[in-house]
Amino acid sequence: MLENILNKRRVSSKISITVKSVVSAGLVALAIILPQLIHAVAGAEGGAKWMPMYFPVLLGGCLLGIKWGMCVGVLSPIVSYLVTLTAGTPMPAASRLPFMIIELAVFAAVSGSFGKMIENNAFAAFPAVLLAQTCGRAAFMLSAVIFRGVAPFAPAEVWAQIQSGLFGLVLQAVSAPLIVIGLKYLYYRNDENRY
Repeated sequence: MLENILNKRRVSSKISITVKSVVSAGLVALAIILPQLIHAVAGAEGGAKWMPMYFPVLLGGCLLGIKWGMCVGVLSPIVSYLVTLTAGTPMPAASRLPFMIIELAVFAAVSGSFGKMIENNAFAAFPAVLLAQTCGRAAFMLSAVIFRGVAPFAPAEVWAQIQSGLFGLVLQAVSAPLIVIGLKYLYYRNDENRY
């Protein structure tokens, strides 16, 4: 959506890259801060239930498109791991990190592939998020099955994690699209034909 807005405003590529970089950095920062807040309030179980890192990645895909969204998806767990490693408790754990990178990259790629549709109709953010969540969780399961010889968890454990995160996914399936719709509305509020 943001890419299309920048193109329609005919901003230079330098400004476009700057805007997308700032938004991406903000979303990565949010993907680091939200899990810390959830874990501080609700403990480790809260992180598994609410899945706070996934929310900024879904927003990144919907707002930034595939390429920039995937950067948010890949960088979020890596930067979070490096930042929290200095505090002594890395999040995500090193054993979970590669799987989370794969999963979040899929979340961002799928939601990002709806960018033009969301630009045309902001309500397309709902199927974008739902499909991204489904594909991302499937990628997590598939990667655990493929790498089960070296994976730190069995497919049954992955299934249990998927089930425990359903509440967070449902909440995000509603809230992420509503935020995207709200942002589009704010941008186009003076142009009735564009919403």
